Order: sequence, then structure tokens, then C-alpha cells
Amino acid sequence: MNLAQLSRRTLCTLTVTLSCLACTLAMAQDAPRVKLVTNAGDIVIEVYPDKAPKTVDNFLQYVRDKHYDGTIFHRVIGNFMIQGGGYDQRYMERSTRAPVVHEGREALAKGGPRNTVGTIAMARTNVPNSATSQFFINVVDNGFLDPTPQQPGYTVFGRVVSGMEVVQRIKAVPTSSGGPFATDVPRTAIVIQSATLEK
Repeated sequence: MNLAQLSRRTLCTLTVTLSCLACTLAMAQDAPRVKLVTNAGDIVIEVYPDKAPKTVDNFLQYVRDKHYDGTIFHRVIGNFMIQGGGYDQRYMERSTRAPVVHEGREALAKGGPRNTVGTIAMARTNVPNSATSQFFINVVDNGFLDPTPQQPGYTVFGRVVSGMEVVQRIKAVPTSSGGPFATDVPRTAIVIQSATLEK
């Protein structure tokens, strides 16, 4: 192989790589963003309908319905995650629509993110198809929550793109019991004052 052939092959490889990078950036630019205004600061989340369409539709419908406005982060575990979207400040559970179909394995197969720091996933019971409105933001890498052939895992459908320092602040708040929960409830309520679709 001469230098000209090698250069041509290198140029082709570089062109394909840059095209793939451009596609990825374009998808990220097109991804819907949701702004959570909390009393601890603002968090902007980017969601990926191309990876988990039903999950993203479900989440965005709750945003449009103003379901999250006035809810709290009711479960905060500093070496795990922060969870919210289901209860108001009086620990009254908000009514929800029917559960969304679990898309964990499908999202991962499409190249969706894993349960790593800063990603957002749907909370659920032990039943895979039970997620409604509650979500959690991973504050450490939680690989054991990822889907595998043996377990359904938890559907990751987006990531924090702004306000990770707010997430870090929330994960560090003192917790105790509160409402029906024996542990992990912030002593001072962390309230989602509003959730709005930015684009």
C-alpha cells in the first residue's frame, strides 16, 4: 500500500467519523429539554425520544400537564440518587395516568445512556411496567440498575445538561423521616416549583 492509498483510506475514515459525530451532535441539538426550577436552583434535562419514545412522551406529557409543579424530591440518598415527581409538600401522592411500557432494554440497544452520573431514569416498583410519573437522577454510576438479559433494569431516558451543581447540592442535604417515609426525606423540602419544556 503506498502513501497515496493510505492517505485516501485515512481521509475516508476521518470523513465517516466526522459525519457520525455531526449526526450525534445534531440529535443532541434536536433533543427536547426540560427545565426544573427548584428552591435549590435550576436543573435542565435533555431527553431522548429516539432511544425511549414512550418513556419520553410520558414524561413530557406530565410536564405539559404541570404535574411536577409543586412536587418534591422525597427520596435523597447521597451515594445513590435523588428521586421526585410523585408527592407534594404535604406528602400527598399526585394522581397519575396509566403506567408506561418499560423500555429499558430497547433504549440501551439503541445506544441510549446507562445509569451513570447525571442521567435521569424512571422510578418504578418491582414490576417492570409500573413507572408513572416518578423519576430519579443518578448521582453516582449505578451500573446495577442497567438492563441485562437477566433483569429489566431501569429505563434511562435523558441526562442533566445544566445544573449538575444543583443536583450535587440536593444530594448533600440532611435527611430523616417524613410523611409515610421512614428515611431519606430532606429535612427541608426540595420543591420543584415548575417544570417547563424549553424546546
